[in-house]
Amino acid sequence: MPEYTLFCPPLETSPHIARDFVASVLRAQRLDDEPVDAATLCTSELVTNACVHAKGDGSALWVSVESAGVRVVVYDGDESPPVIRELTPEGWEKGGRGLYLVDAFTGGCWGSTPAVPYEGPVQPKGKAVWFDLSTSW
Repeated sequence: MPEYTLFCPPLETSPHIARDFVASVLRAQRLDDEPVDAATLCTSELVTNACVHAKGDGSALWVSVESAGVRVVVYDGDESPPVIRELTPEGWEKGGRGLYLVDAFTGGCWGSTPAVPYEGPVQPKGKAVWFDLSTSW
């Protein structure tokens, strides 16, 4: 099972770079456009959340590709679990849609755990936010 990692500093460009990274990994595995598009969008949302809300010096992105699917995990230094916010018509334009998109594209197959797998550029305390996607679209 191929596994790939990328450090994402807390910069405005990190979500875009993370999207490109995931797209390159999945296209190299010869996946179809639909799972690649879904994975890149969901990755962008999770890395954006880490850049905007998490503490620390950045996040780590981990991608695993198996025959049945793809798992993407974003590790950050914030111990608070992600929460889907209640959206009001006024709040819809101010953001907060990211986890709705992740939930929709993954069919609800996402979550978080209070762990960072290694000591590295991210803080040793924090969480992992993950999603799974089937590659049989």
